Amino acid sequence: MKFLQLIRYKNLLLLALMQLIIRFGYLEQIHIPLSLFYWQYALLVLATVLIAAGGYVINDIFDQETDQHNKPNKVIIGTYISEFVAYNIYAGLTITGVACGFILANSILHPNFAILFILIATLLYIYASTLKQIAIIGNILTAALLAFSVIIIGIFDIFPNTFEINQQQMALAFSILLDYAKFAFFINLVREIIKDIQDVEGDKIMEMKTLPIIIGTFKSTKIAFGILLIPTLYLFYYVYHYMFTNNLFYGIFYLMVMVIAPLILCLIRIWNAKEKKDYVYISTLLKWIIFFGIISIWIITFNIKQNA
Repeated sequence: MKFLQLIRYKNLLLLALMQLIIRFGYLEQIHIPLSLFYWQYALLVLATVLIAAGGYVINDIFDQETDQHNKPNKVIIGTYISEFVAYNIYAGLTITGVACGFILANSILHPNFAILFILIATLLYIYASTLKQIAIIGNILTAALLAFSVIIIGIFDIFPNTFEINQQQMALAFSILLDYAKFAFFINLVREIIKDIQDVEGDKIMEMKTLPIIIGTFKSTKIAFGILLIPTLYLFYYVYHYMFTNNLFYGIFYLMVMVIAPLILCLIRIWNAKEKKDYVYISTLLKWIIFFGIISIWIITFNIKQNA
């Protein structure tokens, strides 16, 4: 159980489920010529999950002292699992994930795509060892990596089967994935800033240079509010401009209840947040907003097919 907690198995399950929803709830429903067989798509999901799991482990290895201050009851490395064993777990997960990516890239005759998995694993290590301590840069990188877990589906499952005859159709499918990637980026960027505010006391002791330490908790909270306002306002525009005009009422109801309403609640909670428990609540809520936001691609696609 401690191993599962170390690799954040709940987050990994959500990540895998999101990628499966994109494939089976969206890409297969719009009937475009996909590049990956099921076993190849399983490799893509497995590679993503394993490299992400390795990222969680290396992050905890470098965060041992900070976590002793921020969450002493949840420290696993050094308490239940030794640092030596943790490094071996990290190496095993990352190497296996990159190997899965290498097999996948070669199976679709694009061996150069394997560099993407090496790049992601390298960035996760650099983030944990260095960039996490630098204001906003670490936050942006983490948010970008989550967004890339959506984009990589298009790179492997859409791009290799894109030709001049179907270029417009495939470009549209890829552009919708990019929209969801942008949504995931903005929400996760806010979540990373909120987590830094939540952990500010322990980070100060470790002399880290996170955004709340440099400009203060109050200003950081307002920045998080401003960033979160961007996807919230865009969703209102999207619902009105694209969904009302096409009578996609199932999709409208879902987005209003499961995404937009929680976003508004989140904005209110961020504006009024004062204590650590407030930021813990906001961070958890944002994670679920990302998940239900990605699921909307399935609901909207189903709604479009019903209206066709």
